[in-house]
Amino acid sequence: MIAMTPDDDKLRGIASRLAERLSATRQVMATAESCTGGWIAKVLTDLPGSSDWFGYGIVSYSNPAKQELLGVSAVTLVEHGAVSEQVVREMAEGALKQGNADLAVAVSGVAGPTGGSPDKPVGTVWFAWAELGDEGIRSRATCHHFDGDREAVRRHTVSVALEGLLET
Repeated sequence: MIAMTPDDDKLRGIASRLAERLSATRQVMATAESCTGGWIAKVLTDLPGSSDWFGYGIVSYSNPAKQELLGVSAVTLVEHGAVSEQVVREMAEGALKQGNADLAVAVSGVAGPTGGSPDKPVGTVWFAWAELGDEGIRSRATCHHFDGDREAVRRHTVSVALEGLLET
């Protein structure tokens, strides 16, 4: 049996609050994940009844996957790189469009231990949350820099992504 950590309890608590909110409003959400490799979707779908409010998750680890599955522009990827505000916004908006979701989160980052650069060091993660409203799609994005190893960066990313969904 795998022992649960306090961090796992925290993630489950955030996900449960989000599930209650989505159920109450009858909204469906989606994820577009890169550096977390589906971890956000896993936390959400661990909850019983998640099929009522979780539509789908797209793991778009490579740039071609971001383009093919989410409609991210090749120009955006070349001009800004995969770990950028512009790309995560296009990922989140693409996730909404792909499956008629009401709410989406997208993440792209450098989890490490390699792959960082002076401009985007290991631990850099961009987040975007998008929602469908009466006036179309609205999105917001933010960047965080996390300390720790690959596991810690990814765990922090899942937590911030879920908290951002609650705020959205």
